[in-house]
Amino acid sequence: MGYLRKLGAALPLAMVAPAAWALDEGLPVLPVIGEPVARGTGFHTPVTSLARDIIWLEGMLMVILTAITLLVVGLLGWVIWRYNAQANPTPATFTHHSKLEVTWTVVPILILVFIGAFSLPILFKQQTMPEADVTIKVTGYQWHWGYEYPDHDFEFLSFMLDREDLAAHGYEDRHYLLATDTSMVVPVNRNVLVQVTAADVIHSWTIPSFGVKQDGIPGRLGELWFRAEQEGVFFGQCSELCGVNHAYMPITVKVVSEEEYEAWLDRAIEAYGGTPREQDLAAAE
Repeated sequence: MGYLRKLGAALPLAMVAPAAWALDEGLPVLPVIGEPVARGTGFHTPVTSLARDIIWLEGMLMVILTAITLLVVGLLGWVIWRYNAQANPTPATFTHHSKLEVTWTVVPILILVFIGAFSLPILFKQQTMPEADVTIKVTGYQWHWGYEYPDHDFEFLSFMLDREDLAAHGYEDRHYLLATDTSMVVPVNRNVLVQVTAADVIHSWTIPSFGVKQDGIPGRLGELWFRAEQEGVFFGQCSELCGVNHAYMPITVKVVSEEEYEAWLDRAIEAYGGTPREQDLAAAE
């Protein structure tokens, strides 16, 4: 909070109002699902089809890479053993082998075609935006995040929590450098469209458990989408080197039930001076 207080004079009052910091307190206690694990080497727990697709693709590629590596190492070992100066004192004088050259050209092409047949559909699925149930605009700043819910005309900022503030916000000490004072809140099992940009330098918004990552570039608007299938707390961090405090602008997303989301939305609209949902429904009719 110390960093936030220093910036408070330069930020819109509605975006840093102390009452708004406590909005998440009205949410139910959620399990922390998407977080790094000590000495972990695998992926975060996937809760979207996008993340599961990425993990499956990585597993398939690792099988191919392992097979190629073993083949190449095996061939090198065999050549060293079979054609060293002691075992083969009189080397052959030929320089070409047409069948072998065709083979090592065609086989890699077939491998790449095979990989592309699986990777391209996954890429297209990530980049084809479905009809959004919730739209959120994310803006990267040096060094914090801004979240705007354009359908309801409110926005707020999200800053990393100091270690001494973690317990007051319901986090544990291990969540230091991951937890933020405010969270992006979304409903479970709904298509969420996230528009990503930046106000100063390039940032990158990512949640590993969702399988999404998008660079935020000043003057441009990128898009990503996800559909979280499990309620919980998920962490991410800026993934683009953006300056001296790059390591201190984490991301917190809370996935809640539809009822809890609507209740949070009403509280956020009131706290940030947004458009009440009743007016939105009346305008739609």
